[in-house]
Amino acid sequence: MRYTTNYDIGDRKRGQGINEDSLSVTVFEQGHRDGYLGKTRPHRIRRRTDESADEEGDADGPAPDAETDTDGPPSEAGASVETDDAAGAEPAAVAAAIDRAEADDDEAAETAEPSVEPDDAGGGGSEPDETAEDDREATDGAAELPANRSAGVFVLADGAGGHDAGDAASYIATTVVAENLAPVAINAVRSHPEEFDIDISPDVLPEPLGPEDIQTGLENAIIKAHREIIRYADDSGTKSYTTVVAGVYADGQLHLGWVGDSRAYLVNDAREEIVRLTKDHAVVEEWADQGEIDDVEAHVHPDGNQITRALGGSGHEDPDRAMVEVDTRSVRLFAEDTVLATSDGLIDAQTDAPELYEEYLEADRSAEMAETVRDAVVTDEEIRDVLLSADSLDDAAAEYVTLANERGGKDNISVLLFEDGTLPSTPSGGIPVRAADPDVDLSERDTVIITED
Repeated sequence: MRYTTNYDIGDRKRGQGINEDSLSVTVFEQGHRDGYLGKTRPHRIRRRTDESADEEGDADGPAPDAETDTDGPPSEAGASVETDDAAGAEPAAVAAAIDRAEADDDEAAETAEPSVEPDDAGGGGSEPDETAEDDREATDGAAELPANRSAGVFVLADGAGGHDAGDAASYIATTVVAENLAPVAINAVRSHPEEFDIDISPDVLPEPLGPEDIQTGLENAIIKAHREIIRYADDSGTKSYTTVVAGVYADGQLHLGWVGDSRAYLVNDAREEIVRLTKDHAVVEEWADQGEIDDVEAHVHPDGNQITRALGGSGHEDPDRAMVEVDTRSVRLFAEDTVLATSDGLIDAQTDAPELYEEYLEADRSAEMAETVRDAVVTDEEIRDVLLSADSLDDAAAEYVTLANERGGKDNISVLLFEDGTLPSTPSGGIPVRAADPDVDLSERDTVIITED
């Protein structure tokens, strides 16, 4: 499993505001014996959009990825921690990487002994760079190391209210939800020792969790965070609110829970498509669903900052009884999938949105003006293209922050990306509908049976 994070205060708030976003990542990597049965970890180089890809030899095919086994407790990276490629690496691998980095010149670097890039098991970070990849391809007879079984939890929250309210609300949300969901993720994989060819009596294993059980765990964790934020609001005398989108990844499935307008997307590299996994709890989303506004207006509507659901409150509720409605769902993931979680700072980056909205209406919603609006904002298609063209997860995350700021930097921006190359490949035929609001007639779709093969 690979993951990375990136975040920024946003150009409009730089020097005169704070970052009220918060995110956390908890990863559980388990390696045992000869590895995760039936799974391999071939390294996947991302598509290149320029013609230099063939010249650089990318078309020759990926080499096996190096892996470091990590048996141990989950690792958690907060929003202020940048993931590091060397996290969790064995000493020899780290030393080799340092030796390469300190090469006197390009010629020395090219002739250095091949180094083993540490995988980001339990520590996050990006994919190995192309130079290291070429080194591995040139190593004859290099044994492919076994793949680990991964599970993880991510939480992203976007607070509202400033230093004493939104900042605290998002912090409480990411920490409380992560604390409660980490055991759920570990339980989900611990109850299946057969995937390492281990025969253990069910009497000494935890009760297996189904999708509904994990969704219930998500709902309970988010409600607990909601109550803790209300307790904080009561103690501090503030109005404290935040959105939240949280996910539990285990056994090839992503289980989601969310409140507000922070989103989760899925980009599939094999099919070059993007789907939204969540639906905003927002006024504009409701109007778009009802057909009152079109998709162009939805991008730049003046009321785009109004959400209909959030965690927290003014402190007047009983923190022991307060409730919030949490949407949940589960989707199957494949090796070519990358999950993106983001605050609305990426989606609503355009500071000139109200003016664009008026110009669009004055132009009688013309196709020409619609194209002008789409060029000015960040669309789902552009989010897809950034990821498909990036050479690594780190590069994609950095490009999202740059893109948001170039389009206006209206608000704080936080992104998290993760993928697991040990999963089965995307089927060549039909796959389950994974979009939260699919643009298809479900009655006309054939039944699709997905197996481990």
